[in-house]
Amino acid sequence: MKLNILPPRHGVLWVKLGVKTFLRQPLALSGLFFIFMALMSILSLVPVLGNALALALLPGATLGLMAATQEAVKGKFPMPTVLLSGFRAGRQELRSMLVLGALYALGFLMVLACSALVDGGTFAKLYLFGGSAGTEVLTDKNFETAAVLALVLYLPLSLLFWHAPALVHWHGMSPMKSLFFSLVACWRNMGAFLFYGLVWMGFFVLVGTAIALVASLSGSEEMVAAVLFPCALVMASMFFTSIYFTFADSFDATTDVLA
Repeated sequence: MKLNILPPRHGVLWVKLGVKTFLRQPLALSGLFFIFMALMSILSLVPVLGNALALALLPGATLGLMAATQEAVKGKFPMPTVLLSGFRAGRQELRSMLVLGALYALGFLMVLACSALVDGGTFAKLYLFGGSAGTEVLTDKNFETAAVLALVLYLPLSLLFWHAPALVHWHGMSPMKSLFFSLVACWRNMGAFLFYGLVWMGFFVLVGTAIALVASLSGSEEMVAAVLFPCALVMASMFFTSIYFTFADSFDATTDVLA
């Protein structure tokens, strides 16, 4: 396996490939993403341990969406069982995925714990247990600072786990080795990832602005709600589809990952 150092413009290419591949199998890929989100939401409803369990399964579930994208690239129709790819490839990989999941959950909870030092845990409780927050809470300076701190601390955690599940699944790496190579790959290709993030951010803002414009012109909250959910589902599905290409383009494959 060789790490590819890519020019910044590849970030734009990843977005294009994600959108193009999604349009090959829009119903399948959006449906799988909906199942993915539904499972995470159901798990989060379990008292006390639900959110931690959802976090622990997130790396393996994300790998399932990447495997679904690979199926679409090959011209195949990805079935729901592909979401379990990271958990059914053998005992060793299952153990590695579970270790990755436990490390991710621990890391995320540590991020929330750090944010709790700023606002007394308001942001962490809202994230973990849901509920509604009034204007007074949302505009509180400590709450805002805690949210920004959590975002800043989450970035290195995200880089650690960005490629890790795929490296475990397609290259048979150990959990700790996969985290190291994931961080190195993201850092060495930071320019491409910066463009990748900016393009997606611009895309989301553009669509959000268009929906807001429709809302102001129509004056119908029901119409906006009917348009907002499917648009959000499609955009999020396209984003998760594009993640596969950030991995496949960053490493020379010794398996059929680029097939």
